[in-house]
Amino acid sequence: MSAVGVGIVGSGVISDTYLANLGSFPDVEVKVVGDLNPERARAQAEKHGVPRSGTAADVMASDDVQVVVNLTIPAAHVEVSTQAIEAGKHVWTEKPIGLELDGVDELLARAAERGLRIGSAPDTVLGPGLQTAKRAIQSGRIGEPLFAQTTFQTQGPDVWHPGPQFLFSRGAGPLFDMGPYYFSALVSLLGPIARVGAAGMRARTEREIRTGPNAGSFFPVEVPTTLQAITIFESGRQAQSTFSFDSALERHGVIEVHGTEGSIIVPDPNRFSGRTAVVKPLLTFRDGEAFDQPWIEIPEEGVVVGRGLGLLEMVRAIAEERPHLASGELGRHVLETMIAADESAQSGSFIDVESTVAPIPAVPVDFDPFARTLP
Repeated sequence: MSAVGVGIVGSGVISDTYLANLGSFPDVEVKVVGDLNPERARAQAEKHGVPRSGTAADVMASDDVQVVVNLTIPAAHVEVSTQAIEAGKHVWTEKPIGLELDGVDELLARAAERGLRIGSAPDTVLGPGLQTAKRAIQSGRIGEPLFAQTTFQTQGPDVWHPGPQFLFSRGAGPLFDMGPYYFSALVSLLGPIARVGAAGMRARTEREIRTGPNAGSFFPVEVPTTLQAITIFESGRQAQSTFSFDSALERHGVIEVHGTEGSIIVPDPNRFSGRTAVVKPLLTFRDGEAFDQPWIEIPEEGVVVGRGLGLLEMVRAIAEERPHLASGELGRHVLETMIAADESAQSGSFIDVESTVAPIPAVPVDFDPFARTLP
């Protein structure tokens, strides 16, 4: 049995999680870490027992690397992913897949021409938490799904991040920072999105850094810091989503799906595990009566790991000659949805989402990341 060689490009904070998880999967083996700063790449490689390090070019030139993991900043995602495709390697990229649709379309076209795969975060949608809820919905636990509600609201990252400016600049804000998690989950559960309407606001034109060496300094806010979106799915289902960096009340990780025969709580889409529970409709009820709606807990099924799960599933899908689940096409559809929401908030009109994706199957319950499966 032989493991698939993996190269990491980008050795920032998130690389720790990827390197730790990928190092525990027998089906893959990290061969090299690359970064704009080779010293930082070397430190990460030594920390996680990776044999080689260097620059992004060193990763692309490595003959023993079949898949490149792109952990660079969002503005560089398409450029680095394209370099990997041109080097003949499959790609797993952190979210978002890119910032502009034209660049993403060209990337996907190049990969298809060369018979290579693009996978895109978030892979939290493949975790046991959301997958338990997905299987419950597919089995009819809430009847026919009708509509959903999602919420992500916080005070904002300027409260805790020592350098939060980039999270308030173009291509970021709560929509583009957290939207990939929530919209990917909604598409996985309810199917592709057809139209988006949104309203946004920028509560303040400047924000203050609260911690770190630059605490007390101010920076400009370039994007809406609160956005409310209505999504209409190809199936006719609907969802209402809130994304905010302006709320004193911390409330995030909320996904509820309501159907003809019940409602279901879905785990936080930014986590791989969490609570799934169903409430059933009341049979009768009189005005003024006190009542209690019991929640039916659904036991979580599957092995909990973390980031890197999507890459592993893609590697196995390539070996089995089947589509992988966290695909570049899904990442592109979610990106178009977020761009449409941003445009709708500016124009006041609903915006059509022109792309679509095929129905996304559930992850098999017996999917074991720690098994060796590749020939």
